[in-house]
This record gives sequence, structure tokens and C-alpha cells, in this order.
Amino acid sequence: MRRAHCFARVRAARGSGAPSLALRRAADLTGAEKGAAVAESRPWPTEIRLRKDRRTLAVTFDDGAAFDLPAELLRVLSPSAEVQGHSPEQRKTVPGMRNVAIRAVEPVGNYAVRLTFSDGHSTGIFTWDYLGRLGRERETLWTAYLGELAAKGLSRDL
Repeated sequence: MRRAHCFARVRAARGSGAPSLALRRAADLTGAEKGAAVAESRPWPTEIRLRKDRRTLAVTFDDGAAFDLPAELLRVLSPSAEVQGHSPEQRKTVPGMRNVAIRAVEPVGNYAVRLTFSDGHSTGIFTWDYLGRLGRERETLWTAYLGELAAKGLSRDL
């Protein structure tokens, strides 16, 4: 189980007062946790930290990749059914999120986090793969989102 991780706990990041998720190596897992963990060849996060301003989620992966993901991007591209719908035709363009913040970061098993945003949205489960995709494709996804807003006459502001 080369890259299996699970959450140890949510703790305050050193001196910042902002939460950080500490992840444990597979060698530190209990037998039951090892049985539940899935060995993957894909990158797994080693740290997920909410910045002090609560507008950026910093994610570091075990392959060395590190991304600062803005709260606005995470909110408007939430993997929730509320945003994504149940088919591509049902996907919604979410306006007015320029000033959204992240209120909470909660572990979901050993494969994802649930983010709670300042507008109350909390139904998206952000898997490790999805966080990695958002980091790698951030510019392309952001440009597409801005294009959708413009095409629909919507704004990032309320």
C-alpha cells in the first residue's frame, strides 16, 4: 500500500488559526484502516491547509505537486449535484461568488474532503483526483467559467 493515506485529525495550522488536515502514511494505519485503504498509483495529498484568510485551500501531493486553490474556484466548480447536476445539460453556472470563503474542511473517509462555504453550500465532496485536476487545469477551467458568465450575462459579484 504505497500511497494509502487517511486523516489523522483536523488541527490548527501552526500559528495561523486556520485548519490543516494531517494525513498519515499507510505504515501508521491500523489493520482495519489498511484493509479499507486503497493502494493507488495516482498522487495522494500529504497536506490540505486552509489559509488564514479562508479564501485559499493549499493542497500538497506526494508526487511534489502543490496547488493553491481559490475558494471561488472551488465553490463554482463544486462537484455537488447542485452545481454539476445529474448530466452535463443540468450543470449550473454559479454567479456572485467573488467573496466566498471556506468555513470548514472535513475529511470524508480516506478519499476526499467536504468543504463548507460562507454561502452555506456544503454538499460537494472533493476527491483527491478532483482536487488534483482543479490544480492542474486551473487556468483552463477558470477561463471557461469566466466565458460562461459572460455568455449568460452573469457576474462574479452579487
